[in-house]
Amino acid sequence: MNSVTNDKVIQLSHGGGGKEMNRLIKDIFFNAFDNAILRKEEDAAVLHFDGNVAFTTDSFTVAPIFFAGGDIGKLAVAGTVNDLAMMGAEPQFLSCSVIIEEGFEITKLKTIVASMATELKKSNTRIVCGDTKVVPKGCVDGLFINTSGVGQIIKPDISVKNLEAGDCIIVSRDIGRHGAAILMAREGLTLESELTSDCANLWPIVEQLIAANVEVHAMRDATRGGMSAVLNEWAKASNVCIEVKEEAVPVSDEVKGLCELYGFEPFDLANEGTFIVAVPADNAEKALNVMQQFCHCQTASIIGQVTEQQNNQGKVILQTPWGSARYLDVPQGELLPRIC
Repeated sequence: MNSVTNDKVIQLSHGGGGKEMNRLIKDIFFNAFDNAILRKEEDAAVLHFDGNVAFTTDSFTVAPIFFAGGDIGKLAVAGTVNDLAMMGAEPQFLSCSVIIEEGFEITKLKTIVASMATELKKSNTRIVCGDTKVVPKGCVDGLFINTSGVGQIIKPDISVKNLEAGDCIIVSRDIGRHGAAILMAREGLTLESELTSDCANLWPIVEQLIAANVEVHAMRDATRGGMSAVLNEWAKASNVCIEVKEEAVPVSDEVKGLCELYGFEPFDLANEGTFIVAVPADNAEKALNVMQQFCHCQTASIIGQVTEQQNNQGKVILQTPWGSARYLDVPQGELLPRIC
């Protein structure tokens, strides 16, 4: 049987269920994601759990597929792993379904799958089942990926409804990098900048917080809608007021520059490796110290707290550097389509 490496681009026959499809799956996907469960080639993976599990699913259609700091493959694995991690669940098993456009280059597909394999290792997670579809040219923009994930809950009772007055709000790193990186790639900007997406696997950091026995009331990765969306969701779900100090929110100079150029707010821009956590005040410094020691969280910062303002329950208030205050609303309109 010929290897798929002899093919240059994806053809409709690669999705037809015959020899070509078998070569594609075995030579690329099975080769990269090899594990005992996947190797059984059953219609469904048989998994074993003890205790409560978290389950999530997400689809990825980012444009462009390759961007500074990652690609759609890295994004698919990290994004799904992060959703599990934000619930205090150890990511264990993922599914992977891909929809590929006829004519997509085999070399690009291999690069994307290799990125996924690399990202899986960072959380010791396995892809145990999947599906491949090939559609005629023009029906899909290159490649779409859907990943679902399950993980065992290690730290229970983390919820958007658990915020309490006095809780400190911590952001893990500088915000808005993914949205800004996608904007640069899409618009072909050639600014003198080393800006890259923050796309990253968050489980290693969350695992350290759990190991340090930090009390966590809520966690959320700030993806679409950015920090603004997360804080507003929390305020409404817990019926509390959240006050944020604008000066305390870490934003890189590159992101600030792009926001000034396009009229965006960094609080609204997407992230793919930045999370926000709400902890009791007496756990805040402990959480901050743990976060600043690991991976890319050196700029982790306490940005605000939950307050008892009865007139502003369900609202987020931004305290500006000039002594004034304004509501930080949920983003409106389409800022950056297809950032994930």
